[in-house]
Amino acid sequence: MTEAARSDAPRIHPTALIEPGVQIGPGSSLWDNVHVRGPATIGRECIVGEKTYIAYGVTIGDYVKLNAMVYVCTGVAIEDRVFVGAGTIFTNDRYPRAFADGVEGLASSEPNEDTLETVVRTGATIGAGARIGPGLEIGRYAMVALAAVVTADVPPHGLVLGAPARLRGYVCVCGTPLRGIEVGAETATAVSCTRCERQLAFVDGVLGVA
Repeated sequence: MTEAARSDAPRIHPTALIEPGVQIGPGSSLWDNVHVRGPATIGRECIVGEKTYIAYGVTIGDYVKLNAMVYVCTGVAIEDRVFVGAGTIFTNDRYPRAFADGVEGLASSEPNEDTLETVVRTGATIGAGARIGPGLEIGRYAMVALAAVVTADVPPHGLVLGAPARLRGYVCVCGTPLRGIEVGAETATAVSCTRCERQLAFVDGVLGVA
């Protein structure tokens, strides 16, 4: 093995449990007591913090940061450049039970017709301690505040906070809150970020870089 190949290999802590069928991209780091069930996919140059759990069927893109003690259940897809704060919990069942009605014993933990899929789009941020409900989409470059309880889709660049989370504004690609856009608006004159000077505007009701 060449020196370049060795330096590009994933770094996996000796206490991490990585099951068969897990694919991990070059340059990624998985820290102590991480558990990843197979099959699952983690992209290149990601960081998975200590005691994080990633279920089977989960896909994680490139350049993603998962802080400590994040719970990522089956049915979740995380795109590139996403940040997930410590203690965040994803869910995938709107009406969970430990039992199957009319059947003795525990209900199966396998995905079924009640398992809902959630996707976190490119560049989004989820603050520490957030709770993400099932079957949702968190839009590109959206910002979920710490401890928010997300029960509805978050639009691209949307800033949500509270329990349940409510749309309170919009943020730039760089994360800076944008001025001059009314909450819930679908049309607006292009606005300029006060930090990076990007121009953003609504196109067909979706906010993005102009």
